[in-house]
Amino acid sequence: MSPLAWWTAFVVAFASLSYAVRFTEGKPNPNVLYEWSTVANSLVQYAVIAAIVYAIAGLGARRQLLALRRPTSWWVALGVGVAIIIGMTVLTAVLGPVLHPGREQGVTPDVWRPSHAAAYVANGLVICIVAPIVEELTFRGLGYSLLERFGRWTAILLVGLAFGLAHGLVEALPFLVAFGAGLAYLRSKVNSVYPGMIVHGLFNAVALVVAVSGKPQQENMVRACASLWSFLPHF
Repeated sequence: MSPLAWWTAFVVAFASLSYAVRFTEGKPNPNVLYEWSTVANSLVQYAVIAAIVYAIAGLGARRQLLALRRPTSWWVALGVGVAIIIGMTVLTAVLGPVLHPGREQGVTPDVWRPSHAAAYVANGLVICIVAPIVEELTFRGLGYSLLERFGRWTAILLVGLAFGLAHGLVEALPFLVAFGAGLAYLRSKVNSVYPGMIVHGLFNAVALVVAVSGKPQQENMVRACASLWSFLPHF
């Protein structure tokens, strides 16, 4: 099998498993980010995903397929990154009140619990560092490189769709696809996954901070952002 066939099979299997879990087990515990077990489980899950992606990339020129290279322009990356954040904010403001993506995801805590601050910070480090690295390598790195032969915009759209489906959500799917496609566009403009990792990580970090800031008027944005934090929040 070719690298593209292996990557496609992996994404399809992962999306199928994610939706199966979602429809059979429902929403996860809203306090999951206050638990140390979440940190351990997430690290194991991301390690497995990273190993699979690394193995598939090894069937070709690994470093090239993963786009592990310096961006062609950090200024272009900055401009596109800001545009992604603005675009997601507008999309959330328009669709958030109708779709309620965070209500479906259900992983953002409702209140701040100081006694569990250490576990929350540890989960935050996984969400803001480990998750963006692995997800960007999986989709905007390997996935985009393998799909680029079909055309730039085809690759952007397919990567966005694959990223959205891999999360196993329905109401949040438009947000996830848009975010995934936006990051794929960033990857196409600067020929590197590094800027996407930074934007992805910052996006998740803002969501985690605002989630416990006690500002209800920001709930829709928080919930939409929180839905991006992990492939496997409910496993």
